[in-house]
Amino acid sequence: MDESTVYPNADESDSARPSVPRRAMLAGSVAAGAAATAGCLGDDTEQAAAEPVEAPTVYVFNTGDGTVSVIDSERDSVVRTQSIGMTASFPANQFAPRVIDSESDPLWLNVDDGVRAVAVGTFEQRAHVETGSGANWQEQTPDGDNVVVSAREPAHRQFRLDADPASDGFGEVTGRIERSSEGGRGDNDGPGPCDVTIHPDGEYAYVPDLFGDTLTVLDIDSFEIARQVAVPGTDGEPTAPWMGTASWDGSTLLVENSGGDGGSESLWDVTDPAGPVEMARLGPDDGLGRGPLTSEIGPNSEYGYVFTRETEDVTVIDIEDEAVVDRLDLGGEAFVGSWNVDRSKLYVPVQTNDEVAVIDAGERAIVDRLDVGAEPYGATAAPLRGSGGETATSLEQVAGEYETTYCMGQCACGHEL
Repeated sequence: MDESTVYPNADESDSARPSVPRRAMLAGSVAAGAAATAGCLGDDTEQAAAEPVEAPTVYVFNTGDGTVSVIDSERDSVVRTQSIGMTASFPANQFAPRVIDSESDPLWLNVDDGVRAVAVGTFEQRAHVETGSGANWQEQTPDGDNVVVSAREPAHRQFRLDADPASDGFGEVTGRIERSSEGGRGDNDGPGPCDVTIHPDGEYAYVPDLFGDTLTVLDIDSFEIARQVAVPGTDGEPTAPWMGTASWDGSTLLVENSGGDGGSESLWDVTDPAGPVEMARLGPDDGLGRGPLTSEIGPNSEYGYVFTRETEDVTVIDIEDEAVVDRLDLGGEAFVGSWNVDRSKLYVPVQTNDEVAVIDAGERAIVDRLDVGAEPYGATAAPLRGSGGETATSLEQVAGEYETTYCMGQCACGHEL
């Protein structure tokens, strides 16, 4: 496993930890200026809207300048790009569109040293939980009542949070699992829970363990480890599973593995949600792009879309046939993606190009490219669009200090663990 991928900002003298300050990274004036002059601040009329509107929307978080680009996913146009004082690399996006129905409902983001909930309409903070780590991933349950968090090293913890906006305990920790005692490969002081995805029945969450070479199944209700499955390596190389996505029909789990030459993609059978079984593992020799980082699964659970950053493409997998069927050229590096509300289009932030590639699910092809802010990384969606609060209308508001996030791969997010 290439440590420069896991720790992209590491100082050469200490490959185990990033060297850039954790908080308040200064936005580059060149990047911010390019965003402003390109018209990424959006339409002034729509920016001034005081009331939320029911409109399918995709939110893209730009790690280079601390802004969010708000995309109308019906017209595939950028409504506005605004400064929000923070950025996120892996916002919860699996079930967010189905549980948001008001401007005050939360988007869950990984920011700075923990997890934040911000109101979808205004981006004002509603909750903040510190996890003991800067590397965090979170996902909301299908009913919207809970958020499950993976906090990687040095914490090696799982959290369950109250995510019901109507609850008196909204944003509070309701469950916690300490996992350091499991240990990890080499001198790692824990298994490195990395990412979390939730089965559509809402009973189980799946956590790939980067340093444990295991797939951990969490019982969400009791918030205990229900099962751990070993993920054996090949040719003496660890598999190093680190990201995953459960299918909408509840039959399949895709897991990205960073170990070996170029990484690999595992297809797991989860028809028994508590007993995942690895069915196939695809690598570059099978047509998979290099450096698989995350994935999304198409609306009918027939195709997987794997963001393979080293080859600057999206690898399309036929899940039933367990085979690569296409590679979509992005022309730049992408790390994540998000479906729009009706899951007809997949929005892929291309971080190195300051744009979002739009993939049509029916055509399985890139059908549009949208200019957004500087170094876009994370994305999520919602069925409504709010006023945006204090929107960015000038370069001075775009460029400035903002709270950073942890990124994997080529990314100057400026965050420590």
